[in-house]
Amino acid sequence: MVGSQIAKVLESKHKDYKLGDLVMGYFGWQSHSVHHGDEPCSLGLDKIKPYVLPDIQGLSPSLGLGFLGMPGNTAYFGFLEICKPKAGETVVVNAAAGAVGMHVGQIAKIKGCRVIGFAGSDDKVEWLKKEIGFDAAYNYKTVDIDKALAESAPNGVDCYFDNVGGEMSSIVMNRMNHFGRVSVCGAISSYNDAVKPKATLIQGMVNRSELKIEGFMVYRWEERWLEGIKQNIQWIKEGKLKYQETITNGFEKIPQAFIEMLEGKNFGKAIIKA
Repeated sequence: MVGSQIAKVLESKHKDYKLGDLVMGYFGWQSHSVHHGDEPCSLGLDKIKPYVLPDIQGLSPSLGLGFLGMPGNTAYFGFLEICKPKAGETVVVNAAAGAVGMHVGQIAKIKGCRVIGFAGSDDKVEWLKKEIGFDAAYNYKTVDIDKALAESAPNGVDCYFDNVGGEMSSIVMNRMNHFGRVSVCGAISSYNDAVKPKATLIQGMVNRSELKIEGFMVYRWEERWLEGIKQNIQWIKEGKLKYQETITNGFEKIPQAFIEMLEGKNFGKAIIKA
């Protein structure tokens, strides 16, 4: 099973990895690994080789799996490079209380945007509004999404960071302004469906509003990896980024935590402390 770890080096014959170093790598669901060090991990994620966690200035090493790791860089590069937000624009993000979504929303606020989020519980919605300053947030399970957008984005949506796909995305894109930008990060709504769900066609609205829709894999920015981590450290230290982690204790609970993450029960990054 694919899984990223912050692992401690117990023995090393490699000049770049020293005894006691904390290393981020895709070593899988296992307690111990032997790795060459110069090659990417062979778990299907073949772009990033293991790297020693940079100086995170006293923050928890677990953040190397979240805000200071792949999810953080997903938010940093996937939002800024594709959506290219401008101050005063309206941004919509779904799965907004997840590790990537809450990060995107906060970067949007840093850039001076109006931010609307959709999450899966009332508690998450309250946190998004009261703790990290979303301008509006809704429980997608209990609201009419189109009416919610009419209320909170009467002048339309400029940027949409999409983690979910499906009918929600069709609704959001129908509310987008001319030359709106959509960053497609994921499609949570259909990952576990044997029969893929149908959603309203988007081609007409894409054509009419001349939307830009771009999917991405974060490893595109491998050569700038530390840039994202360093900027996110700075924003955390400045109090501009707040994070949440759902930590489950016990290696044997990995399957349970994974299932609960897919069910949306995690708040922020789902972490296993082995």
